[in-house]
Amino acid sequence: MKLTFRWYGEGDVIPLRYIRQIPKMHGVVTAVYDVPVGEVWDEERIANLKWLCDKEELSMDVIESVPVHEDIKLGKPTRDKLIENYKETLRNLAKFGVKVVCYNFMPVFDWLRTDLYYEHPDGSTSLAYNHETLLKLDKYNLHLPGWDESYTNQELTSLLREYENVSHEQLFDNLCYFLNGIMPVCEETGISMAIHPDDPPWDMFGLPRIITGMESYDKLVAAVPSPRNGFTFCTGSLGAGKYKDLPEMARKYASRIFFAHLRQVKHTTPHDFYEIGHQTHQGDVDMFAIVKNLVDNGFDGYVRPDHGRNIFGEQATPGYGLYDRALGAAYLCGLFEAVEKTR
Repeated sequence: MKLTFRWYGEGDVIPLRYIRQIPKMHGVVTAVYDVPVGEVWDEERIANLKWLCDKEELSMDVIESVPVHEDIKLGKPTRDKLIENYKETLRNLAKFGVKVVCYNFMPVFDWLRTDLYYEHPDGSTSLAYNHETLLKLDKYNLHLPGWDESYTNQELTSLLREYENVSHEQLFDNLCYFLNGIMPVCEETGISMAIHPDDPPWDMFGLPRIITGMESYDKLVAAVPSPRNGFTFCTGSLGAGKYKDLPEMARKYASRIFFAHLRQVKHTTPHDFYEIGHQTHQGDVDMFAIVKNLVDNGFDGYVRPDHGRNIFGEQATPGYGLYDRALGAAYLCGLFEAVEKTR
């Protein structure tokens, strides 16, 4: 496996020189953040990111993410032009050595949490989700923790209404249309597309969610069989659905998992959970079994320690501090080394 670390570009409070000091760190996972969704990422911006990473001897093999425009998800007539733009971005990324693009197909909202500072008995904090709290929110006047509030209330209302008649099947068909449109460029450039599961993996505010577990993985591979179509295996997102067999998914899809987000969750009810340190004993995700099944079935992709706690008094972006993710990286390296050496 190749160990990576999420880095939010020059505005990130964690400098690349610190990330470089984490043992066995291969590279960073980053993106161009100042281009509107749907527009082409130009070579100059990509080249600048690559130069910054190269200076610290860190790879930039993985991009997370190139966002998919809502018009593509909705299947609007404008989607063909937007898909052409996406293809051009992929070509530009390939020129600078990018091998994997992580993306998602969640309507309107990305990941959702109800608490960014859930306090643990030891004083550390982490992200948490309470389903009853979410259900009490007014979807037309939302103020969610961690959500950047990209839309005005009027824009959000209009967008939510556009999705009212979009079924799970229609959204899935629109995903396949998008993937079939870009797969020739992926095969031409060698870039693999790794879809991130929905987070949490159930419908939100009446919006359909379609990448939620094993059945949806099977369905997507059958619909778009290209070897460049695969997964970002996020154990936190999938693990939020308490009864999903993550070790079995790791075994079954190891060859299609291009990128793994390894993080831990602990459930308080089937729908309520908080995030915690990466170790298996701390939560409900069997990290050892997942790593073993990945290694035993030929996984050779990219891994990053995902969503850590805020510890040691660090004032960092919730989930994205340096210290706990560095601890997680060391733990994951130990797991992979132990499994690889005992095969």
